Amino acid sequence: MNAGLDVFYLLIGAAMVLAMHAGFAFLEAGTVRSKNQVNALVKILADLGISTLAYLIVGYTVAYGVTFFHSAAVLSGKAGIDGAMGAQGIDLVRFFFLLMFAAAIPAIISGGIAERARFVPQLMATAILVGLVYPFFEGIVWGNHFGIQDWLKDTFDAPFHDFAGSIVVHAVGGWLALGAVHHLGPRMGRYSRDGRLMGVPPSNIPYLALGSWILIVGWFGFNVMSSQNTATASGLVAMNSLMAMVGGMLTALVVGRNDPGFTHNGALAGLVAVCAGSDVMHPLGALVVGCAAGALFVWGFDRCQKDWKLDDVLGVWPLHGLCGLLGGILAGVFGLEALGGMGGVSPWSQLIGSLAGVSYAGAMGFVVYGLLKRTVGIRLSQEEEHRGADLSIHQITATPEQDMAP
Repeated sequence: MNAGLDVFYLLIGAAMVLAMHAGFAFLEAGTVRSKNQVNALVKILADLGISTLAYLIVGYTVAYGVTFFHSAAVLSGKAGIDGAMGAQGIDLVRFFFLLMFAAAIPAIISGGIAERARFVPQLMATAILVGLVYPFFEGIVWGNHFGIQDWLKDTFDAPFHDFAGSIVVHAVGGWLALGAVHHLGPRMGRYSRDGRLMGVPPSNIPYLALGSWILIVGWFGFNVMSSQNTATASGLVAMNSLMAMVGGMLTALVVGRNDPGFTHNGALAGLVAVCAGSDVMHPLGALVVGCAAGALFVWGFDRCQKDWKLDDVLGVWPLHGLCGLLGGILAGVFGLEALGGMGGVSPWSQLIGSLAGVSYAGAMGFVVYGLLKRTVGIRLSQEEEHRGADLSIHQITATPEQDMAP
C-alpha cells in the first residue's frame, strides 16, 4: 500500500514539474519578439525530448549508478535483482521526477540565448549538459559521490543541504547560461554603436504572465514532492514556498516600479531562492529570503543589460544563477535553530557547496559553448536573425494567416 501511494505521490509531482516546462515556454514566448515565438515553444519541447534520452542512457547512471537495461519485470520490482528496483515501479517514477529537474537545465538556458541561437547546436549542448555535466554535480550532492558530503559533515557538522535544487538545478542552469550568453554576444540592435541600450519590447505580456503562473503552480510539486515519498512530506515546504514567492513578487513590484516583467519574474526569484532550505526554514525566514531574491533579480537584470552589456534575454543568470546562489547560502542562515529553523545545516557547508556549484557550472558553460562555437557555430547569421528564428529555422511564424494576408 505504501509503495503504491508513493508511486502516485511522486507521479503527481513529476507531472507538475513537467507542466513547468510549458511555463518556461510561454515565459520565453511572451518575452521575445513575435518573430521568435515559434522557436521558443519548439525549442523547449525539443530540449525535453533530447534531455529524456540523454538522462536515460547516460545521465541517471552518472548521478546515481542506476541503469535501465533490465527486463520490464526487473524494472517494475517484480523479479530479478534483489534491491535493484523498488516495488511497483517506484524507481521508474523517481527517474521521471528527477528527469524533469535535469530537463530544466536547457529550459533555463533557452531564455538567455533566445532570438539568435542556432537550433541543432543547442540540442547538442542539451545532450552534453543533461547527459554528463549536470549529473556529475547532481551525483555529488544528491548521490553522495566522492565522499564530499561526508567530508563537509565531518568538518562542519552538516553536509551541504539543497532540498529542492536552488544550487543543483537553478544556480547550475543559470551559471551554465552565463557562458552561453557570453559566447553568443548581444542580439542585433540591442546596443547602439556608442554602447547605449536600445529597447526591445516583449511581444506578449499575457503570455509572459501565463508562463509565470504555470511555473508558480508547478513549483509546489517541484519543492514539496522533493521529499520523494509520503512519509517525509511536509507542509512546511509548501508554506515556505508560498512565503518566498510572495516576498519575491512584492519586492520586485516595488523595486521594479510596477514593471510587469519584474513582478512576474520576482515571484519566480523567490521560489528559486527558497528551494534549498524550504524544508528547514521558518516561514518568516522564507519571506526574508524571497524579498532578498526579488530585489537581487531586479538589480542583477538591470546591471546585466545596462552596465555589463550581457544580453541575457529573460534574465536567467540573475534569476536562476544569482538568486539560486543566494538561496543556497541563506539556507545555512535561516535554517539554523537560532533563527527559528529546523537546524541540521551549517553556514560553512552551504557557502562551500554553493560556491563550488556555481564555479563548476560557470566553467563548464564557457567550455561547452566555447567548443561548440569553435566547431559547429552557435549563432544564426545576420540575415537569419533579422528574419527571425521562426522563419529561419521552422519556416512558419506564430501568426501565419495574418502574415499571408495582402
